[in-house]
Amino acid sequence: MLRFGKFLLERELFCGASRSTTVVAFFPVQASHFCSDPTIATGQKGSNLCDKRKFFQRGRGEMATLETLSFDNLALRTLPIDTSEENVPRQVPGACFSKVSPTAVTNPQTVAFSATALQLLDLPASELKRKEFAEYFSGNQLLPGSETAAHCYCGHQFGHFSGQLGDGAAIYLGEVVNKAGERWEIQLKGAGLTPYSRTADGRKVLRSSIREFLCSEAIHHLGIPTTRAGSCVTSDSRVVRDIYYNGNASHERCTIVLRMAPSFLRFGSFEIFKPTDEITGRKGPSVGRSDILITMLDYAIKTFFPEIQEAHADNSEERYLAFLREVVHRTAQLVAEWQCVGFCHGVLNTDNMSILGLTIDYGPFGFLDRYDADNICNGSDDGGRYSYRNQPEMCKWNCEKFAEAIAMALPTELSTPVVKEFDQKFSDHYLGKMRKKLGLVQKELPEDKELFEALLQTMTETGADFTNSLRGLSKLSLPGCQDFDSSLKKTKSYLLSQCCSVQELIKACQPRMDPRQLQMLMLLLSTNPSLLMQLGGQGKIMREFERMEKLEEVKDLTQAEKTGADDQKWTDWLQKYTARLRLEEQGVGDVQQLNNERVAVMNSNNPKFILRNYIAQNAIKAAEEGDFTEVQRVLRLLEQPYSEDVDLGELEVTAGDAAAATTDDDAGASASVIAKSAAAPGTATSCTGTAYDSRPPDWAVDLCVT
Repeated sequence: MLRFGKFLLERELFCGASRSTTVVAFFPVQASHFCSDPTIATGQKGSNLCDKRKFFQRGRGEMATLETLSFDNLALRTLPIDTSEENVPRQVPGACFSKVSPTAVTNPQTVAFSATALQLLDLPASELKRKEFAEYFSGNQLLPGSETAAHCYCGHQFGHFSGQLGDGAAIYLGEVVNKAGERWEIQLKGAGLTPYSRTADGRKVLRSSIREFLCSEAIHHLGIPTTRAGSCVTSDSRVVRDIYYNGNASHERCTIVLRMAPSFLRFGSFEIFKPTDEITGRKGPSVGRSDILITMLDYAIKTFFPEIQEAHADNSEERYLAFLREVVHRTAQLVAEWQCVGFCHGVLNTDNMSILGLTIDYGPFGFLDRYDADNICNGSDDGGRYSYRNQPEMCKWNCEKFAEAIAMALPTELSTPVVKEFDQKFSDHYLGKMRKKLGLVQKELPEDKELFEALLQTMTETGADFTNSLRGLSKLSLPGCQDFDSSLKKTKSYLLSQCCSVQELIKACQPRMDPRQLQMLMLLLSTNPSLLMQLGGQGKIMREFERMEKLEEVKDLTQAEKTGADDQKWTDWLQKYTARLRLEEQGVGDVQQLNNERVAVMNSNNPKFILRNYIAQNAIKAAEEGDFTEVQRVLRLLEQPYSEDVDLGELEVTAGDAAAATTDDDAGASASVIAKSAAAPGTATSCTGTAYDSRPPDWAVDLCVT
């Protein structure tokens, strides 16, 4: 029955290939840290377009107070504003922003703030501890100089044009120009209703806000371009949420995140001009307004890409072409970075793609634990469109839609070749990063790609932890070092410790669908396959069959058998890696010095600490019980992801606290995980006493983010 069902599905998929979109599966990729080039990391490109004398009335070099931030709200002065100020859900034609005010909350309380992010606004630590801080960054009080508005944009969501979307919960506060001349747009996410809220309430809750706050900062400190998060402020105001859409609703705290970026313009910002979509029947609110499109393009280029403006000041077509190329290249480099740290965005719709190549809009994201190229972090992504494997191709698809969105200014016959540059830019960036992660610093060889693919295949077959396995490779010395043999044994032992157990593997292969749901989808497959494909159900069925097949293979497997097979697989790959390392040594006088250098490179490109779902969940659970220290502790950890260990200072968990908080569930049910979860002396630990760099406990497998 299992094989027959899969046969039906495969027959329909292959026979209907002409009807469906081919998805190219990229193997995971990454490259050098953007932090080596701050112009890419911030998107500022040296942008200093404002007359500094206008802003620095408080004195050059002085830090700001909450009341003396240097606002210069250029976007609102340049782009068209909605003529109506009626704050009800509605279509907003002919405008990029709608004026709207935040909705106040009761008793705002600061959960955490990022001092490093807020320094970009020239705010010193003393200002962050004032009682007024929570009032300002909850939206209860407006910062002097602030002008509040919501941004209008459209988007392709899960491959289909959805028409007008816009800032349904985020409110623009203005743009702060700091003493370095950098422009930072700041906004409050979760600050209340806007004309773009549709059927929602404009609010965000504590759990989702903590996740966005922590991950924004985590991604930044990993060296990947991103929006920043300045603060997370909760309140006693509550809204009703049904987390899993199963009828079990609860009242949750309204929470607001201060988000910061040079600009929050996204691909979808330029889709407001799209005519009626032939599939969905929806259109943008400003169809045909080429005048607004030109205004937006010129504003974006002049403000955020001044080198393009300068190079092509007299030729608009060349200017727009160079702009598109920069957007495509930055996007390719961004997703390469994600792939190399195992970051899954979850909702790569065009309205969640920044024109500056920043990671934006943190929702149901996730980092890989056990390596799985088909990992889907978003529980709502039934078709697996935004799986880890598919991210590069989806980002390229979004670039194609962006090119279509600006077609009134740049004909597609000119833009199409530029979008095709995505693949090479992505591949180059990824391979460069992976060489650093494996310590291949002397030579760049074509066969390196095969070595990386073999590594990922070994991780797949052994169920190895992605982050820890890559970090552990720095334990292996170069073959010419005196301790090579002992380091090889140590490295393989560590890699084996990061492989999943039989129990974990069986649990991961358990069916996820109710048998009745599977039966219904199979019936739909045979009676109306085109509808099933539109619903994304074919991918869901295929993954369910694959899990069932895998379960059949492993259900009788013993731990000894799996460990033996894992040992052989890692032995085989380490032989290939050793052969490649010997090539690194050729012509090198001091091999030990080279080894020290490559280990430093590896450990600065392979993080030890990432925001795993279970780490975020522990912080959320504590915060929902009124204890915000775990959020602050995790933030401090994520600010030093490449450090061998992190000094948590006053936030350090004492042995007594950990013992009181730890339960069997906290540590995980698997003996292999429990052994590794127990923190060694000096190791940073969570509120449960679990080491932050440990593989996830068994209960974390069931975490679902939608």
